[in-house]
Amino acid sequence: MSGREVVPGGPPESGAPGGRQGGPIRTAGAPISWGVCEVPGWGHQLDRSRVLAEMRDLGLTATELGPAGFLPPSPSRRRSLLGGYGLRAVGGFVPVVLHEPRYDPLPEVRATMRAFREGEVEVVVLAAATGREGYDAKPELDAGGWKTLLANLGRIIRTAREFGRTLTLHPHVGTMVETRQEVDRVLAGSAVPFCLDTGHLLIGGTDPLDLVREAPGRIAHVHLKDVDAALAERVRVGGLTYTAAVRTGIYRPLGRGDVDVAGIVTGLAASGYSGWYVMEQDVVLASEDEDPAQDVRTSLAYLGSLA
Repeated sequence: MSGREVVPGGPPESGAPGGRQGGPIRTAGAPISWGVCEVPGWGHQLDRSRVLAEMRDLGLTATELGPAGFLPPSPSRRRSLLGGYGLRAVGGFVPVVLHEPRYDPLPEVRATMRAFREGEVEVVVLAAATGREGYDAKPELDAGGWKTLLANLGRIIRTAREFGRTLTLHPHVGTMVETRQEVDRVLAGSAVPFCLDTGHLLIGGTDPLDLVREAPGRIAHVHLKDVDAALAERVRVGGLTYTAAVRTGIYRPLGRGDVDVAGIVTGLAASGYSGWYVMEQDVVLASEDEDPAQDVRTSLAYLGSLA
């Protein structure tokens, strides 16, 4: 099995589909934990050779793709580059406009899924993009926008089956699916699986542990973050932009914030979850002199302590 593995505690066997209780945790890295982001002006962008080498040195053997341009677009070149660091690509963040009646997302999505299939990238982490740059503001959807968004999710589910990819929807600050009300609307109106991003969910007003308890069968991918709840509340009420909150340190190493990471991992294990856990603490770097790998190291150690 690929990826760094940690075996959590818990009851021994489960009849739930998709895995067994107490099974190994498949752990992957993410370039955003090293400040590598698609948002213009996000911060200092580290060289990929440093990022990939530090992933390798932390014992990771899998990563998400990161933004366009971070890794080679050619599947063969990308596999060769990652293989040189003992890594493989397991998923990628795909922001797509889904709510605009005049825009058909299928050609864009099909091209992405074809590239993922050719590159043996397993998980499509879809986000309902606003069509704007960044994640500091978003429009409100009317009934027509919601109808279009949910219909497009249905079409994309069928496309994912055609290409043999695992599709997930990522509730994300500054996208059209952010708040608890929006998450519930997708749960009720679509069959799309979810990426459980413990940080973005909490900032948007959803306790990720509640989602694990209420809809474990809808979770197909996990981004593990810990969060400063006081800063999350400031973002939620409009007192602080998301970008400013990341610069301020809204994301904490696992076990040092207000997310019940232990409860989430235990709950997912009990439900039979066998997908990836991506170590993802978004950061904004001022220079290459910073050491973001230290927080990833701390998070991996905490995850190991749950065994």
